[in-house]
Amino acid sequence: MQDLLDLARDKSVSGRTRLVQVVGDLFFEEKAATNERERDLMAAILQQLIHDVEQSVRKALADRLAVEKNAPHDLVAILANDEIDVAHEILRSSEVLQDLELIEIIQHRTFEHQLTIAMRNNVSEAVSDALVETGNVKVIKTLIENEKATISDNTLEFLVNESKSREPYQLPLLDRPDFSPHLAKRMYWWVSAALRKHIVEEYKIDPAELDQTIESTIKDLLGGNPAPAARAASSEGEIIDTHSMDLARKLAATNAITPMLLLQTLRKGEVRMFEGMFAQLTGLRTNLVRRLIYEPGGEGLAIACKAAELTKPDFGSLFLLSRAARPGDKTVDPDEVARVMKFFDRLRLDTAKKVVNRWKLDPDYLFAIQQVEGGNPGKKSAAAE
Repeated sequence: MQDLLDLARDKSVSGRTRLVQVVGDLFFEEKAATNERERDLMAAILQQLIHDVEQSVRKALADRLAVEKNAPHDLVAILANDEIDVAHEILRSSEVLQDLELIEIIQHRTFEHQLTIAMRNNVSEAVSDALVETGNVKVIKTLIENEKATISDNTLEFLVNESKSREPYQLPLLDRPDFSPHLAKRMYWWVSAALRKHIVEEYKIDPAELDQTIESTIKDLLGGNPAPAARAASSEGEIIDTHSMDLARKLAATNAITPMLLLQTLRKGEVRMFEGMFAQLTGLRTNLVRRLIYEPGGEGLAIACKAAELTKPDFGSLFLLSRAARPGDKTVDPDEVARVMKFFDRLRLDTAKKVVNRWKLDPDYLFAIQQVEGGNPGKKSAAAE
């Protein structure tokens, strides 16, 4: 007792630190004959002194309190709002913290605090919603990967829609034990070929069912059975399948034109339908789209696909299918495939968008391609510089 009184009189940092260490040891000492009132008093002492001691001491105390189910609430809350090195174990493991306190920390503390909360052994729907509202991809990905986190159906629906443009969410979502086949089917249309295979295998989805979904979507948009194709001549003399163009416009109006729908349409041999949808997706005229699709080399198609933000696997599949759909020789040169895939890799998105915007005004697309290629087939592409 005399030692404690001496330490209490010592106002130095070292004295405060030693007092916190001693009182902390007494607080956690199982053999100490302390009653509830004495423990409350020790907690109050620690709470008063905690800001006056070194970070290493605060961290040691926080680590011990993190696993205490009956840890003093106010002291835990103070440590949870401390620097992340101190707060980490409290945020990760403490059962004392309430949802409102965790949400407050998410909203007002650092990215590292948010990330640690996303790793907790128990994350409620309310806390999950707060983490998703941060908009931080790494925090949200960590939350999705945490199988012990509870995520509401509405939030999962939101994350599925976000996964169209946030690829890091895709595999963690599909690997969640509470993820429904309904949501997996929805993601099928925009994930990579590898993940599409994963969906079919893990969720026991019949690929034929996916084809039927495409056909059903088209019939719904038409309002019944397809009408006979009508053809008309444009002002430029091209023959247009007006039925396919009307359907393509309806699909575009509902944001239903996806890479998977394009590939499925080509696989089924619906070339005019594919041309109409690709024209709607890129904003280019159909006669120019046909030249891009069937021209030798494939650079134009690569530029249009890059500008439309198709993935490399989707572009590769589309390029090969377009070779098979063209008139005449349908053989594919492996060297041509390798070259156009490298071209697609090197091509910058902003450059591709600029070229496509020029094509919308100037149908002389070959000149634009020459600009991208630097005017010399042997020269490094300007898009890669």
